Amino acid sequence: MKMLLRLTWVEIKLLTREPLTLIFTFGLPLLILLVLGGIFRTSDVLDDVLVGRQPIDWYVPAYMGLVTASIGLISLPVHLASYRERGVLRRFRASGVSELSVFGSQLLVSLGIALIGSGLLYLLGALVYGAAPPLDPLRFVLAFIVSVAMFAAIGILLAAVIPTARAVQGLGLILWFVMLFVSGTSSPLQLLPVWLQRVGQALPLYHVVQALERPWNGRGTDLVHLSIVAAVCVGASLLAARLFRWD
Repeated sequence: MKMLLRLTWVEIKLLTREPLTLIFTFGLPLLILLVLGGIFRTSDVLDDVLVGRQPIDWYVPAYMGLVTASIGLISLPVHLASYRERGVLRRFRASGVSELSVFGSQLLVSLGIALIGSGLLYLLGALVYGAAPPLDPLRFVLAFIVSVAMFAAIGILLAAVIPTARAVQGLGLILWFVMLFVSGTSSPLQLLPVWLQRVGQALPLYHVVQALERPWNGRGTDLVHLSIVAAVCVGASLLAARLFRWD
């Protein structure tokens, strides 16, 4: 536990020295919310789903899911892959740092980043578009934690199987932008062609959006989507632990 906390603190300090990562993780979802929240401020599709709520009350939790995706697909795997390239992971191993400490510190830092980014999203949505707070905060927090853990596990898995930071960054960006457009974040999924809807439903961000949006808007916990998110988290974690390489 002492090693885990110490490594987590080191990771937090290192994160503050990477302004591009912070800008992408925090700035881009905020910009997307500001622009697309205005474009889709009214939506007949969402009005049928969100009885008594505004369309922005869909987009705020959806973009919180996008923040978790940016962490798991870009910042975390690039960070770990860079560690491997520079021999940092090898030195960790020589110093007796366990895989559990490495994974745990990344999860804790990811959760902290996600909390800050999501808080900023809600603040912007409330100030600019009058977004309402979650109607079922406890269930929302549960779904949020599971979502962060899932994308953190995916990020560690990507870093485990892709050899270089540049390669994992390229793949992560492609996956992030595909999920942005077809997972119900940039526009309601019902507005897309059927074949794109099927693509979006096969991606993890779609299930994260559903798991976050429903308790946010007082529609209860969707056990199907939350179970899928949890299953992907467990599967990615097991694969990451099996395939993880120190050098």
